[in-house]
Amino acid sequence: MIKYIGSKRTLIPVILDVIKSIPDVHTVVDLFSGTSRVGHALKAAGYRVLSNDHNTYAATLARCYVQADAEDVLEDAVRLVQELNRLKGSPGYFTETFCLKSRFFHPKNGERVDAIREAILQKGLEPELEAVILTSLMEAADRVDSTTGLQMAYLKNWAPRAHNDLKLRVPGILPRAREGKGMAYNLDVFDALSVFEGDLAYLDPPYNQHSYLSNYHIWESLILWDKPEVYGVACKRVDIRQRKSVFNSRPQFAAAMKRLLENVRAPVQIVSFNNEGYLTRDTMEQMISHLYDRKARMTVIENDFKRYVGAQIGIYNPQGLKVGKISHVRNKEFLYIASKDDSTSRLVLRQEERGLARQLFLFEAGQEATP
Repeated sequence: MIKYIGSKRTLIPVILDVIKSIPDVHTVVDLFSGTSRVGHALKAAGYRVLSNDHNTYAATLARCYVQADAEDVLEDAVRLVQELNRLKGSPGYFTETFCLKSRFFHPKNGERVDAIREAILQKGLEPELEAVILTSLMEAADRVDSTTGLQMAYLKNWAPRAHNDLKLRVPGILPRAREGKGMAYNLDVFDALSVFEGDLAYLDPPYNQHSYLSNYHIWESLILWDKPEVYGVACKRVDIRQRKSVFNSRPQFAAAMKRLLENVRAPVQIVSFNNEGYLTRDTMEQMISHLYDRKARMTVIENDFKRYVGAQIGIYNPQGLKVGKISHVRNKEFLYIASKDDSTSRLVLRQEERGLARQLFLFEAGQEATP
């Protein structure tokens, strides 16, 4: 899958083990699906997954990895990937914008992206198959980019991988989950709340000023293929200036998070959060403890991670000179598990014995208790 800040790749085993320890979970709601790593893993484990993301590229990834089933699309996907890999490059909007005006991709690969994306458009594929092929193209481009993982800037000199030839691969499409067909939506999260209902909700919202749309604007333009006007050195879409998330706003975050938690329709909620977020751990715990008529039972799992590559490399100015200092190279990721009754907390607490958590605490109505 594509390189992504906030990826839960290393946290997925913990998330899965926690959910497996909770009884009567058949449908899982994922309201901020991102790359769909979590949704894909949940589908593989047999759960029915309902995914949502307000960014079009992320909703497309979810349509591929959560909604599309191998028995329906795999045969056609294999044929199309082979066909599209034979296309020769033809320079267009992508090459001009992201290879010449900026240097995110080598022009030879930008020309291939242009040719393949236009071919996909002309085919008029049904939505699930189209999502699979667009995901294949997005991931192929990601493998030959020249960045540190973000599309805020590109490297001064070509990354070695940028010289490789772009080649599509068939994404890891799964068969239909045991608990039923998944679905992918492209809604504002507060609109999705009225549509989604499940046995468990997984929430992984943006938690600070870093906008996923701004960080991955090229994928949004590649999927929409609307060839928008751009601005700045990074050639960002102009609509990024208007398409703002309340979760990227410090003044608005607390109220938005409270509204989100209180309107999720699921008896169990798992919230991923980070110590670089707008809310402190104490504040988040107090907010979650007020759920379910102030009777929420809460477990907190703490994990230590390396920060994303760009944060470890540092910040450089347009002349290639390093500016400022690296403040820290590791952070802490918290999983808050909130439920209506004690049984969930007791089951999740067993994960400590299996070495799945660095620290584990049990809270009742916001007060620390002895596990």
